[in-house]
Amino acid sequence: MNGDVQQRPPLTGVRVLDFTHVIAGPYCTMMLADMGADVVKVERPGIGDDLRHIGRYPGREEHEDYFYTVNRRKRSVTLDLTMPDDLEVAYKLTEKADVAVQNFGPRTAQKLGIGAEAMRARNPRLVYCALSGFGQWGPLRDRLAMDPIIQAHSGIMSVTGEPEGEPTAIGAPVGDVIAGMFAAYSIVTSLMESRRTGIGATLDISMLEAMIAVLGPRMGETLQGGRQPERVGNENPMRVPAGMFQAADGKYVSIMSHDQGQWPRLCRALEHTEWIDDPRYSMLSKRVANRKELHDLVAAAIKRRPSMEWDARFAAERVPFAPVNDYRDALTNPHIAERGLVVEVEHPKSGPIKLVGPPWKSSIPQPPLKPPPILGEDRASVLRDWLGVDAKRVPA
Repeated sequence: MNGDVQQRPPLTGVRVLDFTHVIAGPYCTMMLADMGADVVKVERPGIGDDLRHIGRYPGREEHEDYFYTVNRRKRSVTLDLTMPDDLEVAYKLTEKADVAVQNFGPRTAQKLGIGAEAMRARNPRLVYCALSGFGQWGPLRDRLAMDPIIQAHSGIMSVTGEPEGEPTAIGAPVGDVIAGMFAAYSIVTSLMESRRTGIGATLDISMLEAMIAVLGPRMGETLQGGRQPERVGNENPMRVPAGMFQAADGKYVSIMSHDQGQWPRLCRALEHTEWIDDPRYSMLSKRVANRKELHDLVAAAIKRRPSMEWDARFAAERVPFAPVNDYRDALTNPHIAERGLVVEVEHPKSGPIKLVGPPWKSSIPQPPLKPPPILGEDRASVLRDWLGVDAKRVPA
């Protein structure tokens, strides 16, 4: 009997009212759209999301490339929330929504009339998610938050960079993306309870807390021992050898000897079997104690062959190894190509555009791939589908 059941994307039928902008919030709602939710992005008339205007790359100044990365599969309507008529339209959409997400500052959402209390008064079953830099309460709640600010607050910069250098930011907006992922996770789990009870939820997602949460497994030294971990650059404080080494062709490679069982295999791959039982390196504790000496020996060995030869040797010995790719290398990797992570979609203004698609594979169908929306293009269809009215009857 189960074989006759038609499977659909898991969030099919879920309506998401999306007041988000820039990265963290849009990443959250894109995840929901990728699972089948009908995500309606509410944007400022004539302006839209700030990402529509920044990140214009040389030769592509007419295209919203940065915006495209986090807004696929959404519909766009424009509403000026400072105008009573438009705010009322937003409230009517709220009454039909299952989820509302915003990532304004705590005071801004209240000022615009889309705070949790106002929205859930119109729809008690609504799952309302407020995503901000520092959360809806606490001493830092009103501070401005950008990804590097969150990285600095979280402690991750203190252990990133060279030992004698300055603290270093990770070269991608990981704080934004991680917060968006936690928000999507919290929304989906809250939806399950809302569907069971008919009672919604109010979620308060802090970028700072999300960032600290993902660092948790590496914080045992501080949490239990009260010690600050050392900054060791590209090496690993608990594993030696581990780090970046330059091959004969000039390309850097990453190597890690994770446990004692991998040590002999690494030595064989490096063609230095005499190291296996060398009393200076035979045990992990001894390798850590002789970190600098062993690192230099491995670096000299790696210099003897080009990176692809090392790739083959380490793969044969099953030792963790990778070339240090740039973005183009990573995106064109045959493995990534075969798994279909990079997708292409036809955009009405930009033509064919390539996007990094959802990083999961599922036996459940995924929704059709749709391009990121043009500003305000879906007003008529959203008002028809959600409210059952002709857009001409609603003030523009």
